Amino acid sequence: MKRTELVDAIAKDTGLTKKDADAAIKSFIENVTKAISSGDDVALVGFGTFTVSERAARDGINPLTKEKIHIPASKAPKFKAGKALKDAVNKK
Repeated sequence: MKRTELVDAIAKDTGLTKKDADAAIKSFIENVTKAISSGDDVALVGFGTFTVSERAARDGINPLTKEKIHIPASKAPKFKAGKALKDAVNKK
């Protein structure tokens, strides 16, 4: 589903205007991004949890040149689906 389709669906379900639905989605994305960037988790009970995972530095191989390279430590956003979402996807 594209963002425009999501905006349309939320507007239809809630009675919000498309502009307000889009603003709500934008605010949600910005606030989740801000929270996990500062180290907080965002838990939506039944839906899932947004977190940040730490990736350790490691050595790798450039697939084109076969040369060894060093891959620095980094952080990656992560989403873990909640039980209700898993059940809905698996139709339980």
